[in-house]
Amino acid sequence: MSSSIQNCVSRIRHPAAAFTLVEILIAIVILAIVMTTIMASFNAVFSTTGQLGSSVRYYDMAKNCLERMTLDLEAMTISEPPVYKPPNMDSAPDAYRVVGSETDVGGTSFATLRFTSRAHVAFEKSVRQGIAEIVYYVSAKNDGQPVLKRADHLYPYPLFEERGADPVLCEHVKSLAFKFYDEQGDEFEQWDSESSQVGYATPTAINIVLEIGDDDRSDRFETTVRLPIERPRIEP
Repeated sequence: MSSSIQNCVSRIRHPAAAFTLVEILIAIVILAIVMTTIMASFNAVFSTTGQLGSSVRYYDMAKNCLERMTLDLEAMTISEPPVYKPPNMDSAPDAYRVVGSETDVGGTSFATLRFTSRAHVAFEKSVRQGIAEIVYYVSAKNDGQPVLKRADHLYPYPLFEERGADPVLCEHVKSLAFKFYDEQGDEFEQWDSESSQVGYATPTAINIVLEIGDDDRSDRFETTVRLPIERPRIEP
């Protein structure tokens, strides 16, 4: 009986050992590391999801833009000999000329393209049809963001100028470039079918390189359109 009481007293006087302060601090550090890792994983997932969302949006935007440009170019119209004659000092420029040049927008150079096409799109109530002058150009919105626009006018073609009413084909444009190919397959960065430098010819194909994105990332899209008609070089 005495021994049993002593054992009981011993257990009361020596309870099970508790966590020390060092062990608690170590546990807190481990928990913090685990939570940091988990949060980093969540952030990575959300960041990747956001990037995928932007990529899908940019892809859809670029796809629609390039499809519109392809339809326009595949319906291109040009003037051919003997109706077409090389320009002289007194003649007006050819109404169906093809001109690819560059313009400065906010300190960045963007390509422009002017041509005529049967792919007129009427945004007003008019049902007139015909060969339209189409101009692709980049313009800056009020916030400075570059956007790709499409001007479309039926004959008589007005002197080109940027218009707020011109529809936007693509937003967040970081670069736009055209490459022109002649009948020999030689590549040109600019083109003017009224110039003797290309023999007053029209290109046989046009390559479009479009880059869209934001400060974090950008995506590059490219296509080449074989033109349905061409005017070969005219020897003087």
